[in-house]
Amino acid sequence: MSYEETAAAGVIWNERTNFSMLTDFYELTMSRGYLDNHMQDEIAYFDLFFRSVPEDGGYAIMAGVAEMIDYLKKLKFTEANLDFLRSTGQFNESFLDYLHNFQFACDVWAIPEGTPLFPREPMVKVRGPVIQAQMIETMLLLTINHQSLIATKAARIVRAAKGRPIMEFGARRAQGVDASVLGARAAYIAGAAGTSCTICGEQFNIPLSGTMAHSFVQIFDDEYEAFKAYALSYPDDTVLLVDTYNVLRSGVPNAIRVAHEVLEPRGKRLKGIRIDSGDLTYLTIEARRLLDEAGLKDCRITVSNALDEYLIRDLLHQGAAIDAFGVGERLITSRAEPVFGGVYKLSAVEKDGQVIPKIKISENVEKMTNPGSKEVWRFYDRSTGKAVADLITLAGETIPEDQPYEIFDPVMTWKRKTLTNFTVRPLLQPIFIKGKCVYKVRDMETIRNYCTEQLDTLWESVKRFENPQTYYVDLSQQLWDVKQRLLENSQAQLGGSAGKN
Repeated sequence: MSYEETAAAGVIWNERTNFSMLTDFYELTMSRGYLDNHMQDEIAYFDLFFRSVPEDGGYAIMAGVAEMIDYLKKLKFTEANLDFLRSTGQFNESFLDYLHNFQFACDVWAIPEGTPLFPREPMVKVRGPVIQAQMIETMLLLTINHQSLIATKAARIVRAAKGRPIMEFGARRAQGVDASVLGARAAYIAGAAGTSCTICGEQFNIPLSGTMAHSFVQIFDDEYEAFKAYALSYPDDTVLLVDTYNVLRSGVPNAIRVAHEVLEPRGKRLKGIRIDSGDLTYLTIEARRLLDEAGLKDCRITVSNALDEYLIRDLLHQGAAIDAFGVGERLITSRAEPVFGGVYKLSAVEKDGQVIPKIKISENVEKMTNPGSKEVWRFYDRSTGKAVADLITLAGETIPEDQPYEIFDPVMTWKRKTLTNFTVRPLLQPIFIKGKCVYKVRDMETIRNYCTEQLDTLWESVKRFENPQTYYVDLSQQLWDVKQRLLENSQAQLGGSAGKN
């Protein structure tokens, strides 16, 4: 299929799709400016990080690395791309020739998918020729922001369910094709049991779930005949939607009748029912009573209908008899806070092999950046296995595990703590070295299990939905000193006016 045929068919991506042009236009205009000033070979460092956890939560979940890798592997510019850029009148032939010969040559580090994250720590670090490191900003942010947002929301919903399966049902509510497919992928990383999105199951080998819609029930002459037909088609996996007409007076009784008259004579059991409307607490309690009285204690009850972590928590608190949840729009769109807020900021440049730290200064403290080429470390208590704190250091710093280590709040510096009996591990892992991928993408089950294991290292207080305990991300003394020196130098250059209101 040609590009024109693919576009006409409404298909916006496939295994050969190149997203090099999925970039903000100013990335390209800046890049031409670098080339015009003979800066194309200068080495720059960028950090991708976020400033606050969505919904004021205690943590976020890293996701999107696999798609970032796929994008960077395919990064190139076609003749059609160059013709379009030429038509804008913004680019000279020297810059278009640069793009024609483009070969990705950056170093990239990233925190592995499934890792719990906290504000201000680099999720991705890029080092390379300034044009290359600059122009990948948009796609890296798009990929990491979206999937980390959905994984973070999914982790909260999975936690609320207290071990009950969460099925991702949001394909029809997502904002576009990629949001549907990659959102379901991110939800699975964070603990969802599966998805209704068939193409996601095909591409990522994620378990699929789906039974029937109300239309299936309505198209038959009566509800019983619909249930019977479905049971005969799927005798080993019969799950019936019981709220098309009346859950307790029609739906559940007809499901029980099918179980006894159609399935049990064939040696089969009714696997479950699903309720998609009404007072889910009352209806599930009563449905459970009717099923148990009919000898169907093994029949599971699934509910759906605009659920999120708060509704799920309330349903279980009220004693609802629910075995599994189908969660759609509020998961796939992260409806309560649909923006992750990751940013991509310059942190250093290289001059004659020396790393020169750079800082963005703002009167809004939250928008100040941490300078230099950095590493991120996580401390674990040896006795409990729980994560204690994260530390951002300059690249090259080491943290000995055989002696005490003092950490301190980078703003309220008098708040200090000496850590002992700890283990520590670096979080940023090499992904590309000089443009060559050196990272083996893990399979979905491995990523999902890793995410579960890492969430278990967080204290319960950090995982609260409301007013979670703050998990500290501190700066090393060396990094803090560099940051303070840059702030002082900036203030001196502005005659003491920097930072004044």
